[in-house]
Parts: sequence; structure tokens; C-alpha cells
Amino acid sequence: MKPATASDLDALVADVLAGRVGSDPARQRISVGFVTRQGARHATRGHGYRNHVISLRLGGAVGSCAVEPDGIPDDAVYDCLGRDVATLLSHPLAAVRTAALDAYLMHERPHDPADAVTVPAGSSLDKSLARAAAVVDLLPVRPGGRVLVVGVVNSLLQRLRERGIRYVPCDLRGGETEWGEPHVTDAEAALDDCDAVLASGMTLGNGTFEPLLRHARGTGKPLVLFAQTGSAVLRRFVGAGVTAVSAEPYPFFWLDGGPTTVYRYRAEEAR
Repeated sequence: MKPATASDLDALVADVLAGRVGSDPARQRISVGFVTRQGARHATRGHGYRNHVISLRLGGAVGSCAVEPDGIPDDAVYDCLGRDVATLLSHPLAAVRTAALDAYLMHERPHDPADAVTVPAGSSLDKSLARAAAVVDLLPVRPGGRVLVVGVVNSLLQRLRERGIRYVPCDLRGGETEWGEPHVTDAEAALDDCDAVLASGMTLGNGTFEPLLRHARGTGKPLVLFAQTGSAVLRRFVGAGVTAVSAEPYPFFWLDGGPTTVYRYRAEEAR
């Protein structure tokens, strides 16, 4: 039986704690915790970037949450070891709560291979562009449409440009795109001028996901997410305000030159 879609994050956590999603989270303990610190500057690109991601392992599942560089101390991760999921779901750090929830949901229900897309082996730029194509394919937007991109990834912008789709790049840190376009920093202020939203799963960890979800529900506007953060969490919202999710659990495409996998979920398949 397909799991019910979630109404909001608090309701999803309440369902987990009440045992309505799977096994008792108080009996499931985190065995491994780690932070991945990565920097990249692809060949031919003028801009580089850094990623820091907290990951927690529950059995064979790894849940993850991206944070701003140096946004979480190592000791906070080590303190998760041996702790049960129920306890970590009330942790004071949102990144820990998100990674624990992600690990639990993936442990209870691994990703569905029905629409698994292989990102072929290649250079970091090759893999970034291949992943971006798989993500942009989920957007129900015609050429000439305008997309708010929350969490700027230049390869996604390149694929949108190739398809004749206009965009508004949004990133809390500000800055500019590879093409010199300034990032806006207030996603909510830009929503009304866009036909769809393409957002990073990192919105789960920084508190900006639910305003996007409310807007999508209130307007019927497509909301598509590319999720390394919370890949198993965000699929629970498909069909309940989220149009589609590209779910990419650890290890991510930028960690390995070999083939990697993303799992795609669409509202018509709501699972």
C-alpha cells in the first residue's frame, strides 16, 4: 500500500512518532554520523561552490541534510551516535532533525526504482549537467515560462536556458549566476511573478520549504524539488502540493566519477 502524503512537516513527524509510518522510532538507533565537506569548480566554469552535508546512518539507510559551510559542529554529529530516532526528531538543530527523519523514512521504505535515472560516469561537469537534465525534465513548463529557482545550481540554469525557459535565481547567500545575473534573496517576494518553482531540498533544513509548499497549494503552481537533503522526506509531499521530486540519496553525484542514481517521483504516481 502506498503511504499517505504528508500535510506538513510537523504532521509527518507526529505520524512517525506515533508509529503510523513504520517501526517504532524509539527502537531505531543511529549507528554512524558524518559530515561531508566538498568544494567544486567545474572545468570551463568561472564560479565554484562548497557543500557541507550532515549524514546519519540507520541500518542500510543514510539520511542527509545540507547546511551552510561550517554550519554544524562535528560534536553535534558525534552526539547523534547511538541515539534513537525519536529523540533526534526533537533535536535543537534542524539539520539533525532533517537527517534523522530522512534516514528513518528511507529505512522504512527504500527509494522506488520505478523511475530510477542513472547519471553516467564522467567529469564533475558532465555529471552535473546529466543530473540537471533529469531534474528539469520534471518541470511542466513550456518555453517562455518563468521559473523561480531556489538554491542556485548553474547546471540547472544552463538546462533551463537551453529549453528557452526563463528563470529567477534565488539564493539566501546572494551572489550571481555564471552569466552575471544577480541572485534574489527573498523567495517569497518573487513567487507571484513566476509560473513554477524549482527548489533545492536544502529548503527543508533552513525553514523555507513550507512557505513554498503553502504557495503551491494555494495557487496550484507547480513545485518541483531536487533533493539531496531529505530525499526520502520530500517524496512524502508529492501529490500534496509538490508536483515532482528528484530524490538523490547519499552518495551524491559529485562524490564519485562513476555512475550514480537519482529517483524521480511525480504527482500522478504519488507515493
